[in-house]
Amino acid sequence: MSTFDAAPVALIVHAHPEPQSFNTAQMATAAQALRDAGYRVDVLDLYSDAWAPVLGREEFAPVEGYFKPQAEQQRAVEEGTLDAAVEAQLDRLLAADLLVLSFPLWWFSLPAILKGWVDRVFVMGAVFGGDHGLFGDAALAGKRAMLLFTTGGPGESFRPGGAIGSMDDLLFHIHRGMLEFVGYQVLDPVITYGPARMTDQERAAALDTVRESVALVAAGPRPAVD
Repeated sequence: MSTFDAAPVALIVHAHPEPQSFNTAQMATAAQALRDAGYRVDVLDLYSDAWAPVLGREEFAPVEGYFKPQAEQQRAVEEGTLDAAVEAQLDRLLAADLLVLSFPLWWFSLPAILKGWVDRVFVMGAVFGGDHGLFGDAALAGKRAMLLFTTGGPGESFRPGGAIGSMDDLLFHIHRGMLEFVGYQVLDPVITYGPARMTDQERAAALDTVRESVALVAAGPRPAVD
């Protein structure tokens, strides 16, 4: 097996509409840190790719009567009729040893385009349910995932007793309800607080911190190679 084949794969799913944003610069910094550590990095830019986030009945074979999205996902997996765009994304997801969700924190959660990616690509019957279980028995067990994001507010707002409250509490629905649910080991998030309020020098220092934080992630345990 070649060194290239043996390299772990990181999939970065990026969701920011502005290519010149600090958030996008943060994603690029993280991607380079992973490459420097020997990862093959696959970057999926949802806005650039004009990803359609809505999970609807039109992407499935005709359904008579009541439409249940997850049941139709599982049927599409079993019958080999998944929407081509979804199947391509699913293949990239399953090939990755590390998933990085890169985004600005909007309304204390994921931007709609990224939540829609999860809705459509975390396919029932392919990553959980059907022949797979949940959590430790789901299809992505043994793989790692992390959040890489920016906030509008300062760090002190996201602490226990702060104006917003504990960041751990805020992220529970993503960490537990999305990532751990399909089997991932969830790593500590990499967060830049309030970059819009920083000077250029402070933003440069923040990117250095991101680089160092992601390098530590990359240096952590990696999946065994057959």
